[in-house]
Amino acid sequence: MALMQGGPRMVSIIIAAHNEETVMGPCLDALRHATSSDAEIIVSANGCTDRTAEIARDRGAIVVERAEPGKPGALNAGDEQATGFPRVYLDADIRVPAHGIAALERLLEEGALAAVPRRRMETSGRPLPVRAYFAINGRLPAFRDGLFGRGMIAISESGRVRFDRFPSLTADDLFLDSQFSPAEKAEADDVVVIVEAPRTTRALVNRLVRVRRGNAEMRSAAAAGEVDASVRESDRWAWLRDVVVPHPHLAFAAVPYLLITVTAALRARRTRPAGSAWGRDETTRVATPSWIEAQP
Repeated sequence: MALMQGGPRMVSIIIAAHNEETVMGPCLDALRHATSSDAEIIVSANGCTDRTAEIARDRGAIVVERAEPGKPGALNAGDEQATGFPRVYLDADIRVPAHGIAALERLLEEGALAAVPRRRMETSGRPLPVRAYFAINGRLPAFRDGLFGRGMIAISESGRVRFDRFPSLTADDLFLDSQFSPAEKAEADDVVVIVEAPRTTRALVNRLVRVRRGNAEMRSAAAAGEVDASVRESDRWAWLRDVVVPHPHLAFAAVPYLLITVTAALRARRTRPAGSAWGRDETTRVATPSWIEAQP
């Protein structure tokens, strides 16, 4: 990957997209309000069979099209096209608040190598088990100092040289998290992105299965020296020690949380099904998501 050696500085935003026509338009519309006119917005459309690429072009984005699906490949294809820094990796279902990009850039200018917004899980209208799960999950310490689970990560130029390409593994946000020490990461207190929770308990379990498999693959690859990364260990008791014990009113939420977590863990040990190059929760890909630009 070639880095800039001078000339104008502009942010490059990469959106890896697979069949995102229902959310691509609103994502790019919000992004245009959050960036300057010279921002480089790249949509890496891979394996798409819908209007994702067309919608992105209509809104002025640079579009890279690949026939094969897979998020790591899409991110790498976007990186090859990108010329600016900071580099922002954005999920297509995230709407960036108007001041979001500038706030993350300030954190990087102040010395952080990676910066993320705060997240707020949208759980309204979800079944009780889903709401209970995120009542505990949202308070886990890992989400206070980790880069994952936000759908938006900004990396400085000096941070981006930490690695060459995204590995062909599904846990891309855990990979980025593993590249930086806690002191090198920063969270923007005044930027909140809305992350849509799965709309059914089944969809939540399926999402957790994919996350567990991806994280396990990343840890295994790092342990074998196949990936240059210092991957954080899983803290299996954080939910009890750091969440339920300090907040006893969440004891009732702990029951569905445990059932969902254990179910996902058991299913994640099964053989991965074929054709799972791009795994995601389809229930959150709706034409009119319940997103409202959040204020801290």
